[in-house]
Amino acid sequence: MKISYNWLKQFIKIDWTPEQASELLTDLGLEVEGIESYQSVKGGLEGIVIGEVLTCIPHPNADKLKITTVNIGEETPLQIVCGAPNVAAGQKVPVATIGTTLYTETGEAWTIKKGKIRGEESHGMICAEDELGLGKSHDGIMVLDESIEVGTLAASIFDIENDQVFEIGLTPNRADAMSHLGTARDLKAGLIQKEINLEFITPSVSAFHVNNRTLKMDVEVKNKELAPRYCGLTISGITVKESPVWLQHRLKAIGLSPINNIVDATNYVLHDLGQPLHAFDASKISGNKVEVKTLAAGTKFVTLDGVERTLHEDDLMICDAEKPMCIAGVFGGIHSGVSGGTTNIFLESAYFNPVSVRKSAKRHGLNTDASFRFERGIDPNLTEYALKRAALLIQEVAGGEITSDIVDIYSNKIEDFQVRLSFENAKKLIGEEIPKEIIKRILTSLEIKVNNVTETGLGLTVPAYRNDVTREADIIEEILRVYGYNNIKTTEKLNASISNSSRFEDHKIQNLVGNQLASQGFFEILSNSLTTPNYAALSGQLKEEHNITILNPLSGDLSVLRQSLLFSGLEAVSFNINRRRSDLKLFEFGKTYHGYNNKREEFKHLSLFVMGNQTMDSWNTPNAKSDFFFLKGNIISVLERLGVSRFNESAIENDLFSEGLSFGLGKMKLVDFGLIKKPILKHFDISQEVLYANFYWDTVLDIVKRNNVTFKAIPKYPEVRRDFALLLDDNVTFESIQKIAKQSEKQLLKNVSLFDVYQGKNLPVGKKSYAVSFTLQDENKTLTDKQIDKIMKTLQTQFETQLGAELR
Repeated sequence: MKISYNWLKQFIKIDWTPEQASELLTDLGLEVEGIESYQSVKGGLEGIVIGEVLTCIPHPNADKLKITTVNIGEETPLQIVCGAPNVAAGQKVPVATIGTTLYTETGEAWTIKKGKIRGEESHGMICAEDELGLGKSHDGIMVLDESIEVGTLAASIFDIENDQVFEIGLTPNRADAMSHLGTARDLKAGLIQKEINLEFITPSVSAFHVNNRTLKMDVEVKNKELAPRYCGLTISGITVKESPVWLQHRLKAIGLSPINNIVDATNYVLHDLGQPLHAFDASKISGNKVEVKTLAAGTKFVTLDGVERTLHEDDLMICDAEKPMCIAGVFGGIHSGVSGGTTNIFLESAYFNPVSVRKSAKRHGLNTDASFRFERGIDPNLTEYALKRAALLIQEVAGGEITSDIVDIYSNKIEDFQVRLSFENAKKLIGEEIPKEIIKRILTSLEIKVNNVTETGLGLTVPAYRNDVTREADIIEEILRVYGYNNIKTTEKLNASISNSSRFEDHKIQNLVGNQLASQGFFEILSNSLTTPNYAALSGQLKEEHNITILNPLSGDLSVLRQSLLFSGLEAVSFNINRRRSDLKLFEFGKTYHGYNNKREEFKHLSLFVMGNQTMDSWNTPNAKSDFFFLKGNIISVLERLGVSRFNESAIENDLFSEGLSFGLGKMKLVDFGLIKKPILKHFDISQEVLYANFYWDTVLDIVKRNNVTFKAIPKYPEVRRDFALLLDDNVTFESIQKIAKQSEKQLLKNVSLFDVYQGKNLPVGKKSYAVSFTLQDENKTLTDKQIDKIMKTLQTQFETQLGAELR
């Protein structure tokens, strides 16, 4: 939310610097995230002075240029080459001197320099109004009043707005502060706490009166639950035109583009008081009747942006006798708005049900300044006052007369909140006793009425616009934020409790694995659980009928819950590749969601994505590609870190992986991994190979929780390594070698590893060579050569018999 400091000072005449005011606002809970400077004329006309044209003669080398001498109050007049057709001697003109920075319409800066134009020196520039940012005309230079003194700074004679704009990170509960009035109200309370009492000035509406009653509009609220309060009046004889400069400055400062004086006036009051308003062209209201009601589902309605929308049966609409004109509290219609030819308007000010507005805005994908405020809850007692304020402002900027009485339909009055405050409870929650008089002063400064005072507490009435202050705890929070969190003393005593939690809690295991992957160079990602339903068609593993659809989606691409972490991960991969980050190691913990026969289930997963090189380019480290075995090694290290060292391995054949393996334990799947097929990668515009692993995390957690930790002494006796170079058929796997070896020697064989593979020259066709190492160790004594040779001979025999192996 943007708040103009100049605008704020219309409510409270504070002479603090913007930095001081922002610090106090932040302490009060309205966090100022930044301060931006605003100038109605960019650059503030710095370096522009008023000069007098002394002479003006034709340029000898150009028909359309003239050579002038201009007095700017210095000893020597400036020679300036000018191409404006209206330049003449005796004129008072704005002059940009050497070194002055000017700005184009798009905001690009350029600097005035000494130069030669067609052979004649030029020491500045006589400016047109568009070159200074004072208008759009470029027909010629600006000719100023002859009475202006030469050498006067241009900034002193033109109406330039210099402002500081606060960017406030407003929390959703602070609906009362969504305006300059609300922000100033908080600022006033903070100043009172600092014993600075300044007058709080609210716009006067005492001048409001009905001029005549020539344009009556019948108003009927048919759904009083969705529109508890509805006000309106008519204004006739207005002239729609450009807003005055001061009003444009106010709106531009907070990032709004002026449209016309009527729309600008309603926008001004919205940001001034926090009350949205809407102006209808009265001539377009059929039957001079306004009805506030819901319409049948499926009714078509074209909004101001030209989009035809299909209405829901719960959308509250502002209608005339024949047709809908506006989605109440959200967006106006294209056929009822104010245009250049509008002369009479019906001005609306209302309080709409926040839930109804929020649902309608979400349903139609609209987020407007009006809906932003209505759906959080505005002040129901400000409705008529804001209407009068807007009517007077419209009369000021557009003329016209008020031609009807105010219609105010307030069937169900929204009452203020009654709350009881206990001094003892306040002391407990705050941690310090605040004097009772200070508590009463703070509450009074927040416009919370103190009804009665006892030794134990206060009876309070909270205004209806503070819809976030309905309980005693809320009152205590209000007291504390104004008193100042920084003013509460911190204790030197620290109390802590020891948690009696299991080491197998899910988040602990997740953190353990996450830290391990991060230490291996992986980066964690967190993708959206909402995704597009189209992804279900990319794989036969997913079914479209298993999608869980969101009832009120933000968009079509975020309309279902994901069935797989693969596609959201590939979105992240594609995003990184497009930003020249092609060496990736990513992991994500997340859930998938599935609908089966009216039953909904969710499952936990851990996904890994690997592509490109393992490490960054370096002069002393060769690039190693992140291949299938790199991913497999990381998967095994994760499982072993969790105590899962024994599992089955099987090949996968499906439409996700061109090459893939699955690790399991009995009938339970632990992880599937492999190389993603190219058609899937092509859908995400990925041309590189991507390796993917999907851990069935629920299963992994279940196994981990059933595992017992075992301890054993460190062996006292040395281990021995022996190697075999085995000539094998192409179809023999290392897994089969490992399995045979462990079955042949269960006691002394500790490890079997593959350290070299060779195929090609000097080997028979269909053969390959595996270099395999065997680690032997006896925990009770040192192995002898005789024992070792016997074991190795047994292993050789088994390999020759079962695998047809030969020693090389």
